[in-house]
Amino acid sequence: MGADVSQRIEGFILDSLLLGDTSRMPGSGDSLIESGVIDSTGVLELIEFLEQEFDIAVDDAETVPANLDSVDNLVAFVQRKSG
Repeated sequence: MGADVSQRIEGFILDSLLLGDTSRMPGSGDSLIESGVIDSTGVLELIEFLEQEFDIAVDDAETVPANLDSVDNLVAFVQRKSG
């Protein structure tokens, strides 16, 4: 499940946030905020994607960098929520 989740999240980031610019794709452990990939509006888009794509609910208290600020963190978060 982890590789599939990672691929789906990376696909969303590449298509929706980077508009296909693969040269700007950060490493899986890199901060999406610090690398300039995502801003506050992007976080809302990301949450909407996670909720629809993985059929999970993201509570306000869960919208923290530990859950959402890298591909690795996102994969772990989705796995916890889906488990």
